[in-house]
Amino acid sequence: MTMSMDRYASPLTAVLVCMLLTGAARFLDAQQNKPPEVGIYERLGAQAALDVTLRNETGESTTLRELIEKPTILTLNYFHCPGICTPMLNGLVDVINTTQLEPGRDFQIVTVSFDPRDTPAVARKERSDYLRQIKRPFAPKAWRFLTGEAQATKQVADSVGFYFHAEGGMFNHPGTIMILTPTGIVSRYIHGTVFLPADIEIAIQDARGGQVRPTISKVLSFCYAYEPGSRKYVLQTTRVIGGVFLICAGGFVVYLLKGKSRSGKERTRLST
Repeated sequence: MTMSMDRYASPLTAVLVCMLLTGAARFLDAQQNKPPEVGIYERLGAQAALDVTLRNETGESTTLRELIEKPTILTLNYFHCPGICTPMLNGLVDVINTTQLEPGRDFQIVTVSFDPRDTPAVARKERSDYLRQIKRPFAPKAWRFLTGEAQATKQVADSVGFYFHAEGGMFNHPGTIMILTPTGIVSRYIHGTVFLPADIEIAIQDARGGQVRPTISKVLSFCYAYEPGSRKYVLQTTRVIGGVFLICAGGFVVYLLKGKSRSGKERTRLST
């Protein structure tokens, strides 16, 4: 009986591990195919909502289709954000100051506020503040700050897989920029608040050629809103916990089977 158990332990272990890994893969795929409440659901190759009516810094109606004519860095922010919006936009200023590409000729930036309380006057002030930090010749039209109604800006955000949640007068949202092709196709996602000029330059060059590239670093930065008395972290904990549980379960099964195999061999050795 012991020899029979030893004989089948290894194949049984392989089958169980395979089943667990398959289950883990299906679980993670299902989670990834479900847009999050807050975060990025990558829509590489998707068309941004170009015909939604927004407002420019002077209050005139405009659309992304009217503005986008070259590779574009699209950012989604709100202008009284107490968290990562300012560091992220400052990170773009740093890239503008150091990149070998020429803003306005090689690329442009469009920032859309998803807070309906932000007005064209606020957008105009924000643009003026950031343009003052740029240390090289820079055409103001190369960086546009847009506002709009809640439904309009949400449509833009949804089209590029950017999900945010209003809470307590503020917003939970990811810190990510989207690189669009000259025709408004999502070409690349770059996460975080600090950007390497080389990464931006390669992304812009790819977008110019209409190429879509997968995201290498998927470590998201988030801006969290505060609830009264506590801070709410909106993360996809189900995905993380489920994946860890399946991996631990697989390891536990392997440990048990290996333990039984060793015990059987030890009893056989003692009996001989």
